[in-house]
Amino acid sequence: MSPLRGIALKLTSVVLFVIMSAMIKAVSDEVPTGESVFFRSFFAMPVIIAWLVWTGKMKTGLKVASPMAHFLRGIVGGAAMGFGFAALGLLPLPEVTALDYAAPPLTVIFAALLLGEKIRLFRISAVFVGLLGVMVIMLPLLTVKEASPAVLWGVGFVLTSAVLRALVQIHIRRMVQTEQTSAIVFFFSLTTTLLSLLSIPFGWVMPEPQTLALLIGAGLIGGVAQIFLTSAYKGAEAALLAPFDYASILFAILIGYVVFDEVPTGLTLLGSAIIIASGIAIILRERALGLKRFKARGGMTPQG
Repeated sequence: MSPLRGIALKLTSVVLFVIMSAMIKAVSDEVPTGESVFFRSFFAMPVIIAWLVWTGKMKTGLKVASPMAHFLRGIVGGAAMGFGFAALGLLPLPEVTALDYAAPPLTVIFAALLLGEKIRLFRISAVFVGLLGVMVIMLPLLTVKEASPAVLWGVGFVLTSAVLRALVQIHIRRMVQTEQTSAIVFFFSLTTTLLSLLSIPFGWVMPEPQTLALLIGAGLIGGVAQIFLTSAYKGAEAALLAPFDYASILFAILIGYVVFDEVPTGLTLLGSAIIIASGIAIILRERALGLKRFKARGGMTPQG
């Protein structure tokens, strides 16, 4: 597979994930977060299984070396998904997308603290610049004049989601040493499906037909997006594909404006630009140094 095809697959997955988020946001006023997590996870599994059958990996693709590692990944990753979905119901789609960019610089920090990875001056400087961009986005959301309890909760939820996602990345870096990517993806969906059932006592609803279609669609699209993402990393280096993650803000702005009548603030755009610049600087620096720790192998993806 050529790098250009890898880029096309990565961009397609980015678009699909934004569409999935928009569908979850569209039903957030009617459907509890736990129920949304259930549909997103449950209906992704048939897509993943169909993909394994199609690629002839059904017999070997779900083998597990450490069930506890998968369970832990499911708990933390499921919590990250839940907080992210909750934020979608409280904040505009572009703001949620932009604030979620806090996860990559936090991953760098956690890698140093938990994995003992060395951080050079250039890299840590770029990380702090990225976090500065996050603060720029938060500024108009947290001003005394404009802030509301819902907005404050939304900011807290999306930042919590970013922290948990960063921790998941560290955990996945350890898992991929012994676990297959297809197993990581499938058992994450299975674990979050089962855990989401614990939220039933807190008030699930019987969705209307249109709402049900959006929930099922979100799960199916999420599963397809994960497959596209995994396929992209099979034929192109992670360092080449990573910058295209930031294209999500463009699609989030477009969908937010067309579907939800949301217009991003100037500070949101400025903060996004700062975060994107810092992220690309890190990627280019790592590539120039010839570091291979992020090199794609055997279908591995940063998201797992």
